[in-house]
Amino acid sequence: MKRHHRIATVVLVVLVLGVAALAYAQGDAEHGAEAAHGLNWKDFMFRVVNFLLVFGVIAKLAGKKIVGFFRGRTQQIENQLTDLDVRKADAARRLAEIEASISNLAEEKAKIEQEYRRQGEALRDSIIAAAEAKAEQIRGQATATAEAEARVAVEKIRAELAESVVASAKTMLQKKLSAKDQEKLVDEYLTKVVFN
Repeated sequence: MKRHHRIATVVLVVLVLGVAALAYAQGDAEHGAEAAHGLNWKDFMFRVVNFLLVFGVIAKLAGKKIVGFFRGRTQQIENQLTDLDVRKADAARRLAEIEASISNLAEEKAKIEQEYRRQGEALRDSIIAAAEAKAEQIRGQATATAEAEARVAVEKIRAELAESVVASAKTMLQKKLSAKDQEKLVDEYLTKVVFN
């Protein structure tokens, strides 16, 4: 506090001397010929005393308010700087959260893609297995149908062959057997059928 008081005193003295020198220079320009005779010390001292009185009155009446204003302004600037530091830290934290969220989104996307790929492969495998089972069923049905048709065809061929053999045998027998032989064969057959 004392250091600030000393600095203020030095600034005040420099200011007073600067204003006095300015007033002296202004007086030289206005009085032209009078100034050539030398410094009017009486006028200079009057101006310095006048300035000190005005400055003293201002310092006495408004000094505390001026000092309070500058202290308040300093405190306000410090508060703003502190607030800016807090905002900066908050922004950095939010940026880190957003970056983490973005990296989590990339990981989540990769997981979802992997899960869809796995489900797609499982669906593909189940479709292939169902198609293979259906193809096997169709092959089995086709084989069974082909075998049944082959049996029917074989039976038909056998029946035709049997009819053909019977017809051929009948024709041969009719040529070789006489009517008397035929009657005898029919009687023997009927005898066998009746007794059995």
